[in-house]
Amino acid sequence: MSLLAVVIALVLEQLKPLPRDNRVHDALIGWVGGTGRNFDAGRAHHAVLVWTIAVVLPALLAAAVHLLLASWSLLAALAFDVAVLYVTLGFRQFSHYFTGIRDCLERGDEAGARALLAEWRHLDASELPRTELLRHVIEHALLAAHRHVFGVFFWFVVLSALGLGPAGAVLYRMAEFASRYWAFRSRTLDVPVNERLRELSQRLFGIVDHVPARLTAFGFAVVGNFEEAVGGWRRDAMLWAHPNEGVILAAAAGAVGVQLGGSAAPGVTPDRSKTFTRGAGVEAAGASGSTPGVPPQLGHLQSVVALVWRGVALWLLLLALLTLANLLG
Repeated sequence: MSLLAVVIALVLEQLKPLPRDNRVHDALIGWVGGTGRNFDAGRAHHAVLVWTIAVVLPALLAAAVHLLLASWSLLAALAFDVAVLYVTLGFRQFSHYFTGIRDCLERGDEAGARALLAEWRHLDASELPRTELLRHVIEHALLAAHRHVFGVFFWFVVLSALGLGPAGAVLYRMAEFASRYWAFRSRTLDVPVNERLRELSQRLFGIVDHVPARLTAFGFAVVGNFEEAVGGWRRDAMLWAHPNEGVILAAAAGAVGVQLGGSAAPGVTPDRSKTFTRGAGVEAAGASGSTPGVPPQLGHLQSVVALVWRGVALWLLLLALLTLANLLG
């Protein structure tokens, strides 16, 4: 049933994607923000309580609803799983920015592309050179694809196999959103937050994302240039301070043969340290701190899209084979 739910959700999301401003996103903001306002008094144990209520409780509720429906009707349980996946898994939750930027660049409208990137990532891209603009778009698109598709897919399949339905999809999505929400309020909005809560949410999401990130990187290697992807993973993952981001971007850079990482030229905004924190291996990798490969070009955007879709096809095929083996066994 997991395979059927994922396929139906992906098809529905392609046919009728959620609008950019939707009630689900507003509800997420209200839920995560409300848990912080109501349960956070600034102490260490309050951070654990807030994260548990904001992230774990919705996952438990999703599991309870699935089990209740499954005891009544498998079709109803499937419909519920599809509904949850529809709002947690899919490309269209971020691809409008990617597509808009690509269309602007194809028309030669670099100012429009910079404006869309600034709106997407909440940064000043007004003076960003074309190569750096493309590099940012590729990196953020790869991470968005992982967090909106591959990470959700992994946890949905794992917990669904345990009979908990879409609990894994909800757990991953809420953990990712909570991590991003508290970091956004602290860094971008400059709103005082409980630093313990911000650090805890990022650390726990790093744990939740550890295995999915490496499976995503492995998938990119399989469907891309395997040797270069694995070599980049081993050599260049340290260019990024966050290990999960590093393995994904380093493997994807090798798989496609594009240069990622590095830092913006002096005087150029935004400083890449505000978007991707550099890791300890930057100095060892050279002055630019970039992966080997061709500097980003417009054609690489299509290469990245193809890489991601091939990755989706790979994991759907593996899930289909596992489902078939389970049925035959």
